Amino acid sequence: GDGWAYDIGYGGLDHVLASGEDVNVLVLDTEVYSNTGGQASKATQLGAVAQFAAGGKPLKKKDLGMMAVAYGYVYVAQIAMGASQAQTLRALREAEAWNGPSLVIAYAPCINHGIRGGLTLSQQREKDAVETGYWHLWRYNPAHAAEDPARNPFVLDSKPPTRDYKEFLEREVRYTSLHQKYSEDKVEEIFDLARQAADERYQTYLRLAKTE
Repeated sequence: GDGWAYDIGYGGLDHVLASGEDVNVLVLDTEVYSNTGGQASKATQLGAVAQFAAGGKPLKKKDLGMMAVAYGYVYVAQIAMGASQAQTLRALREAEAWNGPSLVIAYAPCINHGIRGGLTLSQQREKDAVETGYWHLWRYNPAHAAEDPARNPFVLDSKPPTRDYKEFLEREVRYTSLHQKYSEDKVEEIFDLARQAADERYQTYLRLAKTE
């Protein structure tokens, strides 16, 4: 779970990744502590309402994947099965094939999100997350550089967002509940900050994916 991987268990996860051992880790990222009632964690997105963040989390989400990429010898990927089954399968196969530590982070809709229509729409919500730029698909494969030093190990699988970011937020209670707490102007300000944070992440991934 993300509460463990991003937060209370991060020290242990980091130790495993730093060891260089052939260990595969799959993180189901619900962006809250799901098993204990939906408390905010370092995986929670800016603006999301959760326990201990009743007014919306004021800070950006921790980019666990990029922290793992910094090692250079860890296979890392972000996936969302509902957005791309092919990319999901490819990432899992590459992680298994890499003779070293791997970290795959999967976007995981959760009951604590308060999805309009319920969790039967989980796969669609994963697709929505990628198409609006809320979640990004990418892979960092050290095997590429090992085979060819000139080859970029970072691959951005997400295309530029084609839908409105706020459209995604307005379909989940963890964000729409802000309308009950603040003025519309304040809610728009929070949503804009969340969108800007997502845009910044995507621009970072674009730069990493560029080849000379």
